[in-house]
Amino acid sequence: MSRMSKNNERVIALLSPIALLVLWEVSARLGWIDARFFPAPSVIGKKGLDLAASGELWTHLWASLQRLFWGSLLGGVPALLLGIVMGLYRPIRVAIDPLIAATYPIPKSAILPLMLLIFGLGEASKIVMVALGVFFPVVINTLSGVLQIDRIYLDVGKNFGAGRWQTFRTIALPGAMPSIMAGIKLGVGMGLILIAIAEMVGAKTGIGFMIWDAWQVLSVEIMYVGLVVIALLGFLITLLLNEVEMLVLPWRRDR
Repeated sequence: MSRMSKNNERVIALLSPIALLVLWEVSARLGWIDARFFPAPSVIGKKGLDLAASGELWTHLWASLQRLFWGSLLGGVPALLLGIVMGLYRPIRVAIDPLIAATYPIPKSAILPLMLLIFGLGEASKIVMVALGVFFPVVINTLSGVLQIDRIYLDVGKNFGAGRWQTFRTIALPGAMPSIMAGIKLGVGMGLILIAIAEMVGAKTGIGFMIWDAWQVLSVEIMYVGLVVIALLGFLITLLLNEVEMLVLPWRRDR
């Protein structure tokens, strides 16, 4: 892809959200939409700046980021290892795959009361919720990636005497990396959704708590600030993971 076309894509990607915000602003100012429920972006932005200046926004954001990080680590690393092991060893896959198939469709938000009962109202229940959200996309995509590796590569490694660790490090992990990265992106996105839900119950900090607390006092602008922060977090995390993907998968840069 030429540099010119890449620049055009960046311009389009930048202009589309700006156009939406301008339309929203005009609609709110002219009364085309009810500003009580859809306040103008300028009003939301001013409220966000006020929260940032007071330090309240950063307190909530830092709390959510810590929970998201530890939950992603707790759920992602075991999922990555388990997905590769399941892909390499059929007996393990046959034993565990039905368990994943049965538990994956359960709505993770429906498990929140149980997590609160087991782990209490502290940080552990929020982190476990994120871990559950990250675990399933990563393990499923990792398993799919390993199974898509051409069998000849595994046979060649076996013929050259590659041990289990060498097979894992030099064949399974690199071969499944595109699917692994897709699973990580999906998992972190799900973790971001679940941390907001978990913080609405039994938390005193976090973006989710900020939204819920704003709802209780009918502060619509603060609710929108929280939603915008979550959207920006998702966008920035995706950009970061895309850069990581380009580093570990340099052959995909031109796609």
